[in-house]
Amino acid sequence: MEKKPIKRNENLVPVSREHHATLLFCWKLRTGVKAETEPERMIRYTNWFWLHHLQSHFATEEKLLFIDTEDEMVKKGLADHQRILAKINEINLRSTAKTYPLLLDLATLIDDHTRYEERQLFPYLEEKFSDQELGKIGEVLHGEDHDAVEDYDDEFWAKEKKNHL
Repeated sequence: MEKKPIKRNENLVPVSREHHATLLFCWKLRTGVKAETEPERMIRYTNWFWLHHLQSHFATEEKLLFIDTEDEMVKKGLADHQRILAKINEINLRSTAKTYPLLLDLATLIDDHTRYEERQLFPYLEEKFSDQELGKIGEVLHGEDHDAVEDYDDEFWAKEKKNHL
């Protein structure tokens, strides 16, 4: 059975679009681990991605979407954000000998969280918020930069090109 793309409310499209970048981030980490890329390179990328994408993405979601902190589905989203940040902190504190499993754990946490938001939380919030509330959220989101363009200079996930003589 073919999966149909999720139709997102136009007001939430900017944060939903950023989810593609987070899933790509997970793929890059998994690819780097599989290729046994130096852990330091992947740690640098993880920190860069946190500072340039995830941190602001989480802040936006928490400010605009996760406002009912008593709602169980919102609580899960908030708890996921905390677990992801804790895993990034753990990666930065541990010796590089343990980096691969931690990076794979991080990729799984982010992947699961992103899919939870897209498949469950966002559709739920689209129903919960009024059209007027969604419109106000959309005005803010469409007025901000949410293009998720990545300009990181070390593409450790790319296959090495071999020199042919």
